Parts: sequence; C-alpha cells; structure tokens
Amino acid sequence: MKKYIAECLGTFVLTFLGCASAMFIGCGEPAGVVGVAIAFGLTVVAMAYTIGGVSGCHINPAITLAVALSGRMSWKEAMGYWAGQIIGGIIAGALLLLVANVVTAPDLTGGLGSNGVANAGGVGGAFLVEVIATFIFVLVVLGATDGKIGAGNFAGLAIGLTLILVHLVCINLTGTSVNPARSIGPAIFAGGQALKDVWVFICAPLVGGALSALVWKYFTPKAQ
Repeated sequence: MKKYIAECLGTFVLTFLGCASAMFIGCGEPAGVVGVAIAFGLTVVAMAYTIGGVSGCHINPAITLAVALSGRMSWKEAMGYWAGQIIGGIIAGALLLLVANVVTAPDLTGGLGSNGVANAGGVGGAFLVEVIATFIFVLVVLGATDGKIGAGNFAGLAIGLTLILVHLVCINLTGTSVNPARSIGPAIFAGGQALKDVWVFICAPLVGGALSALVWKYFTPKAQ
C-alpha cells in the first residue's frame, strides 16, 4: 500500500507544480517555455530522490505500463500504481482549480495547464507528437533504471533532464503530456475542449510507453 500512496503523492506533486508553473509563468514566450520545462523536470528529479526508494517513482501510467511489459513488476501491482497515479492527478487538478479561483494572478493557459491538440494540427498530429515524445522519454527511464546496466543513483537526474528536453520540444505543440495521469486531472476540472481531447493524452502516451518496452527488450543483456 505504501507504494501506491507514494505514487499518488508523487503524481500529485508533479501535476500540481508542473501545471501551476504553466498557469502562472505562461508559455507564450521562450523564457516561459524554458521555465515550465525546467519545473516539470526538476519536480521529477525531486520526487525520484524522495519516493524512488519506496515505489521507484513511476508517477506516470505510461512508465508503469512499460515496466510491467518489461517484466519488472506484476500486472496486479501495476493496477495499484495506475490507481494511485490517477487519483494523484485528479487531486492536483482539483487544487489547481481552487488556487486559480483564489489568487488574483490569471491562469495564462486558460485551462489549468491542460493539454490541447490545436497547435499540433489536430488530433492526428497531437497523437503522433505524444507517441514519439513518450517513446523517447520512457526509453530513457527503462535504460536509466535497468538493474544491470542502468545509471544507478544518477537515474533520477537523467530522467528529469530528459523530461525537460521533451517539454522544450512539445510545449508549444500539445502542452506536453507524455503522462496520462498528468493530463486527466487538469482536463476534468478545466472541462470543455480539454476534456473532449483528453483521450489523446491517455492513449498516445500508453502507445509510446508500450513501444519503448518493446525496443528496450532488444538492448537488455538477456537479449544479447
């Protein structure tokens, strides 16, 4: 149970701090894009060294799917991780809405930091962008955390830096999801188009995560 609670807490922190940075820093200027990207990446680093020893700090259903497909955890345990992650994302979405209604600073995203498809050319473009971005991100996660050839204590840093890079590329295209739980929470409370399009940011990251698991199997020592 501690693992599931840790995943809930970690996903909450990632979603709240990352989306809040987008809401109040904004992504209209290059400096804002860089700031938001760093916020998401540093939050992952912080959580990795906080709850990594408890749950492995997946805080992302796409990562959990890839880990399960790689045989590193049972599907029963994965279900618990997914439940914790989604709940954490929803709690973050609720608190983002509360903060937005209390503070005088405007929500510069207009939707609690939720993701969108318009700048990617629509659903097809957004789906493609998110599959590719998630594939790259989760492949780094699998490699960095591999028990035999991984990065050891530096895994959290490698993962956080990769998330920064992914955000730098994708923020102005989709808002960067690569994480279904991070997308679900804000979309629920933003409603409207964000909620209509949230399926893209659930399905595409899961596809990208599954592809990364298939590719990583080729590179594992057992496959050589």
